[in-house]
Amino acid sequence: MEKISVVIIAGEEEANIAECLESVKWADEIVVVNSESKDRTVEIARKFTDRVVTKKWEGYAAQKKFSMDEARNEWVLSIDADERVSPELHQEISNLDFSIVDGFYIPRRNYFLGKVIRSCGWSPDYQMRLFRKSNARLTARMIHEGFEVDGKTAHLSSELIHYTHRTITDTLKKIEEYSTLEAEEKATRKRMTGMKVFFKPVWEFFHHFVVRRGFTDGVHGLMVSVIHAMTKAQVYMKIWEIQNVRDKRETV
Repeated sequence: MEKISVVIIAGEEEANIAECLESVKWADEIVVVNSESKDRTVEIARKFTDRVVTKKWEGYAAQKKFSMDEARNEWVLSIDADERVSPELHQEISNLDFSIVDGFYIPRRNYFLGKVIRSCGWSPDYQMRLFRKSNARLTARMIHEGFEVDGKTAHLSSELIHYTHRTITDTLKKIEEYSTLEAEEKATRKRMTGMKVFFKPVWEFFHHFVVRRGFTDGVHGLMVSVIHAMTKAQVYMKIWEIQNVRDKRETV
């Protein structure tokens, strides 16, 4: 088996980091890139690894690229602080033939308020997370960044556990940040109108709840669909604001 470096970016993650690191303590190396946290993230992380590096926050893609560069091994497994490597996934990784591919897509088991969501496009949610470092790169995006691999890839069957939404309060904080980043990214290439601001969130809800069968997950699926529509509503309103208010103000 190839030596594997696990890399994690973390900021203000004292509630998550211990369980995350416990799930990967089998790795040959663990690198935690801390973004100047003011809580106990660093203190807790140092109980699991001496490779805790602090780097000023420059965005998700920049932090993940830095974490990948810090890895000493050729094979890298990148996970987030709110993710856990299941025992089944660890076992599958342990039995892989690393000589035949350059990267592996891993399915995620996404939780919302303690329930696994199998609808709304949340499953199987394959992510490129285990890859040969020399053949990998980050997509240049402000939000929903990801790894791309040059070469042959394969899909694993065991899941990466993702506790993405533990409380509604945390979710609302998250969509505020993410919607701002998405709006900044899209404002230069998508012209926003009042009609789009009204109708697009309605369509997003319908698409998630009906087309992607959110109704099969009951009230949880309903709330996931509503939150998705709320996120998109914020994105579209912020794009409109950038194009019609902020940009005009800056040119005065």
